[in-house]
Amino acid sequence: MARGLGRGLSALLGEAEEGAEGQGTATGAAPAGEGAREVPIELIQRNPEQPRTLFTEADLEELAASIREKGVLQPILVRPLGSGEYQIVAGERRWRAAQRAGLKAVPVLVRELADNAAFEIAIVENVQRSDLNAIEEAKAYSALMGRMGYTQDEAAQVVGKSRSHVANTLRLMQLPGPVQDLVLEGKLTAGHARAILTAENPEALADAIVARGLSVREAEALAKAGSDKPKKASGPKKAPKDADTHALEADLEDVLGMSVSITDKGGAGVLTISYATLEQLDELCRRLTRIS
Repeated sequence: MARGLGRGLSALLGEAEEGAEGQGTATGAAPAGEGAREVPIELIQRNPEQPRTLFTEADLEELAASIREKGVLQPILVRPLGSGEYQIVAGERRWRAAQRAGLKAVPVLVRELADNAAFEIAIVENVQRSDLNAIEEAKAYSALMGRMGYTQDEAAQVVGKSRSHVANTLRLMQLPGPVQDLVLEGKLTAGHARAILTAENPEALADAIVARGLSVREAEALAKAGSDKPKKASGPKKAPKDADTHALEADLEDVLGMSVSITDKGGAGVLTISYATLEQLDELCRRLTRIS
């Protein structure tokens, strides 16, 4: 069960420290409760499981300029790897900018953290930042649920977000790869992506939105116009879904964070759940096979 970590990163660190209390460190690293200290920057390694993958040149240069003037104001959270080296748990952006600023050492907080604890803290620290890209955020939720076995409710508690926010963000992973790339590159916002999520040809709509510089509202209108176009006849005409079926599909999509389609044929029918990643498939299988 998730530990209700909407209360923040400091609470998660506290819990991790309690778990490590009294174990000592074979590497000679600082005890869990020790304050910040300077560590040579070349002894610090990035975290390969860092949720944030996009670091823009302009953003790093701006932070580097600030560091040149004022130094690194917030210590980087690391864990010891042995042989005097450390791995970043939270603060890779500061570490990158500090290198650009020419710093030889940076302030760090050293914590003894197991792999899962370090992974979870990295997720929490990143998704609580307002500038995290929506696709990176969705991938972070998916990874958190897949690795830790959390439901959407539990993941939402961990990162301090609402369940509906987590569910709606996860749905963005149903977009085709090229559209996700446009969001990652900052050419489309999360609002644009949601506007075309259920469109028949989201790639074409995404290209049109970028080329014409459309607002989210204009993108919504363009997506609606495309959905209103008459369809070519291809076999027997399907009966329109009633409001109750649409509502049930929406409820299931909100709970699962996946695309759901229900085809009812007078009491019998087909329920289709579409997943975008193997993590989503794992989560679906886990929930379907859970013993109550």
